[in-house]
Amino acid sequence: MPSSRLGLLLDVDGPIASPVTRTVPPAIIRDLLTLAAAGWPVVFNTGRSDEFIREQVLAPMLAAGIPEGVRFFAICEKGAAWFSFGEEGAGEVLVDLDLALPLSFGDDIRDLVEEKYSHLMFFDETKRAMVSVEQSLDASSADYLLGQASFDADAFDILHSHDMGASRLARVEPDSSGNIEYRIDPTIISTDIESVRVGKDLGAERALKLLAPLTEIPVQWRTVGDSRTDYAMADYLNEHGYDVAHVDVRPADGIPPTPYPVLTEHGLTNEAAGAAFLARCVASIPDAAGERTVP
Repeated sequence: MPSSRLGLLLDVDGPIASPVTRTVPPAIIRDLLTLAAAGWPVVFNTGRSDEFIREQVLAPMLAAGIPEGVRFFAICEKGAAWFSFGEEGAGEVLVDLDLALPLSFGDDIRDLVEEKYSHLMFFDETKRAMVSVEQSLDASSADYLLGQASFDADAFDILHSHDMGASRLARVEPDSSGNIEYRIDPTIISTDIESVRVGKDLGAERALKLLAPLTEIPVQWRTVGDSRTDYAMADYLNEHGYDVAHVDVRPADGIPPTPYPVLTEHGLTNEAAGAAFLARCVASIPDAAGERTVP
């Protein structure tokens, strides 16, 4: 008989927060609170900053009422920063400074955006370790994506002007000489410039370490994401012996071969798919007779 608890490891942009409005629908907030109150570990594993999580996830949860004793964890900037929160608000934010990019590099990227790309994007001042830019809400997706390609090329040149070995591929490991230390990772609404050591797999590793002192870690997990790099969450859990399935809320980008199941939500995408999945999770909580269906 499967356990009545599943662990949830959730990307934020896409499956939880709308990539259009950058806000979280109330139904998702409600269902996350219900699942956490039922004892499901809920961990956000995101490239977003801790400030974004506090404003777009924690604030509406506090308004709705976080039950006593419930604790959420947020792994931010793809594993470079993390904190927990509950009914009392946010705890201390911890940052792995070994993963942080030089401040002088961030200054040059800020200048680049102000001088050349301010009509399309803004510099994310809330990041503590990575350097990020994001599509402005008043810029069209088509215009932004066209300008993003030019920005990424300019950012690559700035990386090299700082003698920071880099790759423009989203998934690249350092070579034996250590020449590749940073990467440029574009998404549909942003570009992150980051250490090659961060990633959704690092976020998954941190999630397990944070949960271990507080609760029994479930054997069964569901990871949820909207990009190919989000599969690294499920990869990590699978490699470490957990029973995992990955929920892809934007499968049109292509589903890679995996040793674990990949779930989709019948033509729904982004936060609509995330909401449908979480609703099924809530429906799976055992009733008075103890009956349930694993989502």
